[in-house]
Amino acid sequence: MPRASNSQGIQLRNLLDSRSLVRAQELRDAGISPQTIARAVEAGDIERISRGVYQKRGSEIAENQSLAEAAIRVPKGVIALVSALAFHGLTDQMPRRIWMAIGTSDWAPVQSYPPLRIVRFTERYLRQGVESHAIAGREVPIYSVPKTLADLFRNPRLVDRSVAVEGLRAALEQRKATPGAIAQGAKANGAWKIMQPYLEALTSNG
Repeated sequence: MPRASNSQGIQLRNLLDSRSLVRAQELRDAGISPQTIARAVEAGDIERISRGVYQKRGSEIAENQSLAEAAIRVPKGVIALVSALAFHGLTDQMPRRIWMAIGTSDWAPVQSYPPLRIVRFTERYLRQGVESHAIAGREVPIYSVPKTLADLFRNPRLVDRSVAVEGLRAALEQRKATPGAIAQGAKANGAWKIMQPYLEALTSNG
């Protein structure tokens, strides 16, 4: 950033060199004033890509960057259901909104970009099966394959059962999870009675 000559400008440059996306709160926590941020935007050094989220101008867009943007907007959320299924390569569907799970009393963000589909899970289900994946220089929480499949089968009012069955079939065919791990995830997440006949049908030798 050629215009960043003061110490705050240097800090801003260093933060955006180390990660593709940065939250306004992270910039403030690093001692960078709103005025410095505004000047950098006006100078074309950085760009505001959504509410409270910035990136260095000209940065390459990382694969699945919208998931990282969603995780920035909802710090307590976890990428879930159809969005998690798509991340794991287990559906051809490209959801128009990013599915995120939050707690029953967690704050839900004002709709902005990227568009979100917020679902609320009880604590029993919210923190199980969470994996951390590096996207755009950030660690993004995404549910594992077994947990995602369990949630799909457990929530037929949110997602059509056909999506869950095809996701299960794809997970087995691509060996993204073993039948045992899938069964264990279903039992831990209250979906075993629903999923069991489908899993047994897809894994039977006959």
